[in-house]
Amino acid sequence: MTLFPSSTQEIPTVGDVPRHIAIIMDGNGRWAKKRFMPRVAGHKRGVETVREIIKACVQRGVSYLTLFAFSSENWRRPQEEVSFLMQLFLRALEDEVVKLHENRIRFRVIGDLSRFDPQIVALIKRSEALTAGNSALTLTIAANYGGRWDILQAMERMLAANPDKRGSFTEADLAHHLALNYGPEPDLFIRTGGEQRISNFLLWQLAYSEFYFTDTLWPEFDAAALDQAIASYQQRERRFGRTSEQLQADGMPARPEDQARSSSAASENA
Repeated sequence: MTLFPSSTQEIPTVGDVPRHIAIIMDGNGRWAKKRFMPRVAGHKRGVETVREIIKACVQRGVSYLTLFAFSSENWRRPQEEVSFLMQLFLRALEDEVVKLHENRIRFRVIGDLSRFDPQIVALIKRSEALTAGNSALTLTIAANYGGRWDILQAMERMLAANPDKRGSFTEADLAHHLALNYGPEPDLFIRTGGEQRISNFLLWQLAYSEFYFTDTLWPEFDAAALDQAIASYQQRERRFGRTSEQLQADGMPARPEDQARSSSAASENA
């Protein structure tokens, strides 16, 4: 069984601060192009943004941060850009993980590692082992990751471990083998760069996440921009299939617009 409940099977606990934030970091190349710089300059600047957002999440009490760094479809990009991204990933593993460990941050990577250079895979494994006991924040990097791949590999692993489950398995049986089975489903999904799609990211896990899209390019996404996303999240009414009336009967506050409407109606009837 998984440690965290499925939002389609149980009603998760909801707080003012998202426990888990997942982000598609989009817009690095466009940020560089606007400045007449090569696309790789945008990726370099994007790493600095990652540092800032990690720090901001720790300060705000976010427990899990998952970043989509390289999708299974990104191999279709120009070879020179892919090669640069691989080198950037390698340098980040070499330079950043010790700092993460010093700040008690747990580091994980999800995705199909089979296409990565053995040196990168070895560094990933060492980094995960080094930080395994940390609890200030769980930082997950999705690399060569795809949501459909995740579901398929979970199915294969489940059936390999439990052949008797064929034709009679549950959500919990499958969820146990998903790549992100060590954390809760994201409360808040953010995509920077103006696009409004999830691009094969966490297809299973985003079932009841709140979505936030912003035109801000990733290299310009800072702590203030994160606060705007969290503020938007705090305005959402997370019903998980229930009605607003049910939430209020359980002591949950109404949405701000509903509160304003009720106050206006009360004033008119006074």
